[in-house]
Amino acid sequence: MPRGQKSKLRARAKRRHARQEPSALVEAQPTEPEEEEFPSSPSPSFEDVPQSSAATGTSSSLQVPGKVCSTTAVAASVSDAKFSEGATDQGKERPKVSQSKDTTEHSSKDPVDEKVPLLVNYLLTKYQMKEPVTKRDMLRKVIHKHKNLFSEILKKASEHVELLFGLDMKETDPNRGTYVLVNKLELGCDEKPGDDREIPKTGLLMIVLGVILTKGNCATEEQVWKVLNLMDLHEEKKDAIYGDVKRLITKDLVQKKYLEYHQVANSDPPVYEFLWGPRAYTETTKMKVLEFVARIHGKVPAAFPSLYEEALRDEEERAQARASARAHTAASARARTWAKAHSSSCTK
Repeated sequence: MPRGQKSKLRARAKRRHARQEPSALVEAQPTEPEEEEFPSSPSPSFEDVPQSSAATGTSSSLQVPGKVCSTTAVAASVSDAKFSEGATDQGKERPKVSQSKDTTEHSSKDPVDEKVPLLVNYLLTKYQMKEPVTKRDMLRKVIHKHKNLFSEILKKASEHVELLFGLDMKETDPNRGTYVLVNKLELGCDEKPGDDREIPKTGLLMIVLGVILTKGNCATEEQVWKVLNLMDLHEEKKDAIYGDVKRLITKDLVQKKYLEYHQVANSDPPVYEFLWGPRAYTETTKMKVLEFVARIHGKVPAAFPSLYEEALRDEEERAQARASARAHTAASARARTWAKAHSSSCTK
């Protein structure tokens, strides 16, 4: 065979082999070189951010899981979790978790399904670095050539970071396309003063708080694990996102006073139950947790009538308490002013 023809055949075989090699979804690298419409930014590239696994406990300055590509399946399982049967207008039946996972596995060629977990990882990185997110950077570093799908990808990624990590994505400047991620808790259960923030655990905490709320403000450990098992979270194994879930909900969040966990009196064999901790009452409300639960079910809070009424009463009580506190502060300020003025006049 002529030498030139052999060279062409070898080159063709190399190209075919390169096309058949699987690409790593988590690296956010385009499989083909693409034109970059934006000038390079001096900020660190998403691809250069160090990553580590929460399950293995490896340390780095940023505790981003090595693979967040499972978020589509996990978010689907969160949506499939049943907190209570009290919602009205149940609507269409949601797909089962196994079906959702199969769909994810067989739709890897869908650019939306490819880009959503990459964008979730990018958003978490920016949250941990305490940096705002811009549409410009999302397009340049993650979305690449699929700019026409940006809105759909961003919408799904926002839902994932809310359900899994308890972070709300807020647009701070529509003109410049600037966003920030805000923890659903006022202070944030993942905050560590003077240290880098870990992967947010707020999503899991909100789910446990939701179970407690829907079970009459007190849920047994069995009831909590029944919901968590639907999300493929189990006592005996670590999770890539949340790590040791049992330790997290029975020790870590208890020590931080987000949850109360104790044995039911006179129970034999021992039965344990969860309640809201004092810090949960301080940093969130029943209405916010109900909104989170309703979103998982694809509904509005009013679809849970009894819980909605309870949440409204809680809002009214909090408003009255705030008004009383303001009145007390104002009265104290007036008393101090009067005492100071009276003391000054007596001196004269």
